[in-house]
Amino acid sequence: MEVDGRIEGSGGVSPAGARGPALAASLQLDTAIQFVRGVGPKRAALLGKRGIRRVEDILFHFPRRYEDRSEFASLDSLRPGASVTIRATVLGVHWIPTRARGGLLDVVLTDGRSTLHAKWFNAGRLYRNQVFSAGVRLVATGKPERDRYGAGVVLFNPEFEIVPDGDAASGLEPDAYAPVYEELAGVTSRQVRSIVGAALDGLSADIEDPLPGEMRGRLKLPALGASFRGLHRPRLEDDLDQLNRRRSPYHRRFIFEEFLLMELTLARERRRTRARDGVRFTTGDRIRERVKTILSFHPTAAQKRVLREIVDDLKAPHPMNRLLQGDVGSGKTIVAFETVVIAVENGFQAVIMAPTEILAEQHYINARRVFAPLGYEVVLLRKGSAKDDPEALDSVGSGRAQLVIGTHAVLEEGAAFHRLGLVVIDEQHRFGVLQRLRLMEKGTRPNTLVMTATPIPRTLAMTFYGDLDVSVIDEMPPGRTPIRTEHVTERDRARAATSIREDLAAGGQCYVVYPLIEESEKLDLRSATEGFQQLAATFPGRRVGLLHGRMKSEEKEAVMQSFSAGRLDILVSTTVVEVGVDVPHAGLMVVEHAERFGIAQLHQLRGRVGRGRRRGRCLLMTPDRIGDAAVERVRAVVATTDGFRLAETDLKLRGPGELAGTRQSGVPEFRVADIVEDMDILVEARDEAERCVRDVRLADALIRRLSGRHGPANLAGVG
Repeated sequence: MEVDGRIEGSGGVSPAGARGPALAASLQLDTAIQFVRGVGPKRAALLGKRGIRRVEDILFHFPRRYEDRSEFASLDSLRPGASVTIRATVLGVHWIPTRARGGLLDVVLTDGRSTLHAKWFNAGRLYRNQVFSAGVRLVATGKPERDRYGAGVVLFNPEFEIVPDGDAASGLEPDAYAPVYEELAGVTSRQVRSIVGAALDGLSADIEDPLPGEMRGRLKLPALGASFRGLHRPRLEDDLDQLNRRRSPYHRRFIFEEFLLMELTLARERRRTRARDGVRFTTGDRIRERVKTILSFHPTAAQKRVLREIVDDLKAPHPMNRLLQGDVGSGKTIVAFETVVIAVENGFQAVIMAPTEILAEQHYINARRVFAPLGYEVVLLRKGSAKDDPEALDSVGSGRAQLVIGTHAVLEEGAAFHRLGLVVIDEQHRFGVLQRLRLMEKGTRPNTLVMTATPIPRTLAMTFYGDLDVSVIDEMPPGRTPIRTEHVTERDRARAATSIREDLAAGGQCYVVYPLIEESEKLDLRSATEGFQQLAATFPGRRVGLLHGRMKSEEKEAVMQSFSAGRLDILVSTTVVEVGVDVPHAGLMVVEHAERFGIAQLHQLRGRVGRGRRRGRCLLMTPDRIGDAAVERVRAVVATTDGFRLAETDLKLRGPGELAGTRQSGVPEFRVADIVEDMDILVEARDEAERCVRDVRLADALIRRLSGRHGPANLAGVG
C-alpha cells in the first residue's frame, strides 16, 4: 500500500510473485544499476550501452508482451491457427544449409508425450553459439503452421526462452503471467526479468510518488509502487489482454505521467505568453471597409468564424499565437491577407515566411494583385537579397515596405524591420521551432499566425503546436467540387495520354509531377527531364514546360507565370508545385510513381487542380505491381478528398513524427506513451494540466518532479 506518497511493502516478494525472504530495501530510483543484485560492473557496462544506467531505467524497461504460463499447450493438441505457448525439452538439433535463406535450424522438441519441430531461418548465430542441445528446457511462443516438409505442424521462427534447471528467478513457474522483455546488449529476456525482480525487491520504501494522491484518486490511477509491480509482476487476476495492449491501469498511469509533463510545460508556456504585453491592434468601421476592399468573393461561414477568432486575439493585450488549419483550397491565404490589412492599418509592418521560393513568389504575386487597390508596398526578399537587392532591404528597414514576403531570407541578419507587428508563417511543419522564434524576435512580441494545409487531428495538434490556439477552416468555398482521383498503372498509360489530350482539347491545362527524393535527386531530376522530352514528342504542337528545384529563382518564376497566364499547356514538374501554386485553368494532374509519395503529399499535390470552374481530376500512376503499404496509401487518397480523414489514416500508417514531415517539428519521444494509440489519455492529461496550471507553485512542483523521471530534454522542441 501507499502511505504519504511513498511506497510501502515493495520488498519481500519473489520475482514470481510468491512470498520469499525479504531483502534490504535500500535502492533509490537514481541508484546506479551495478548495485542491483545480479548485475555488477561488467553487466552494468553492457546495460549502459542501451541507456540502462540507473534503477529507474531498468524499471522503465517495460515488457514487450506477457505470456499466460498458467497453462502450456500440449504438443499433441497443436493445430494451425492462433499463437500458442509451449514448454518443452530439446531432443535433437539439425542444421540444414540453404542457398536462399542462409541456413535452417531444425530443433526437435518433446513435452514427454509428443514431439514437435521448431524451425528458425537465418539461424547461423543460434547454431554457432550452440543455444540448443539435447536436454535443454525452453518456453516457446509462435503460431503453429502445417509442415510442408513433413507430417503434422511446425513452429517457424518462434520466440523462445531457455529455462536453466533450478532457476527460481526465471519467472516460469506455473500460475503466472510471464513478462517477456527485449534483449539488452546480450542480456536475455530471462536475465532482464531477474534483474528487474531484484530491483523491485531492493527498492526503498520511501520513494516519492510525483503524482499527488488526490489526483490519482480522482483519475483512478494506481500508485507508483503498485504500477511498477503490476507491470513487471502481473497477477492472474490482471487482464492479460489489457496488459498486452498497454491498456492496463499500470500502463495508463505511466502514459498519463508522460503526457502530463508535456501538457504542463505547454500550459505554463501558454500562460506566460498571455501574461506578456504584446502589440495590440484596434478595429473599426474604416478598417472593416479596407478589409472588404480586398475581397472579390463572399467569405464562407468558416472563414468569417476564424477571422473573428483572430480579431479577438489581435485586440487582446497579449500577443496572438494562433495556428490556422485548413484543407487545400479552403481559403487560408485570404484570411491571412485580411489579417495583414488590420496590421498595416494600425501602422505596423507584416511579414509572411514561406518554405519555398516558388510559394513565396506565388504569395508575392497574389499579394501585389490583392493589395493594389489599397496601395500597399509589398517587398519580396530572396536568398542573398543583402547583396543583390539592397533597395528591398532598405525599404524593409525604413518601414516603407508594409508587407514583406520571403523564405528563410527574412531571417537573415540584414533583414531588419522598422515596426513589425504581424508574423505569418505558411506551412509551419516545414520550419523548425527555433526559426519561428527567430522571426518573432524581429519585432517586439508581434502577433503570430501559423498556417498549415496539412490537416492534423486536433488532439495531435495539441502536441505539434502546443503553445498555439487552434482555428480550423472546415468548409470549402462554394462552387468547389471534389477532385476525382483514380489509380492507374503502366498498362493504362495510353488511357492516361488520352485523358491529357481530351483535357487540353477542352481548353484545360495539365500538370505531370515526378517524385523528388533526396537520396536520388539526380536520378529523379533526370526522370522529370526525360518525361518532359517524351511529353513534348507525344503532344507535338502543345506547349510543354519544365519546372524543378535546381532552376534559378527567375527561371522558376518565369515558367510559373507562363503556366498561370495560359502560355503553357503542360507543366512537367517535381514536387516544387506541392503547396501554394494556384492556376485556375489547370484541371488535370498526373502523378508519376505515386507509390513513392506519402498520403499528405499526394493530397497536397492534387489540390493544385480544380481551383477554377473546371472539376479537377488526378491520375495516380504506379507500376503494375507495388508493395502493400503503397497500395494502402494510394487507395486512401482515391477513397476520399477529406484531408482530416486522410490525416487520421496517415497517422495510423506512419506515426506522428512522420506526419509532421520532419522530427524538428517538435514531437517529443516518449518511453511509454504513444500519441496515436493513447489520444484519450492525452486529452485527459491536457485537461488536468489546465487545472493544475492555475496554481503556479503546484504546476512548477509537478514539472520539477516529473522532469526528474522523464527528463525535460524530451520536450525541448515542443510547440
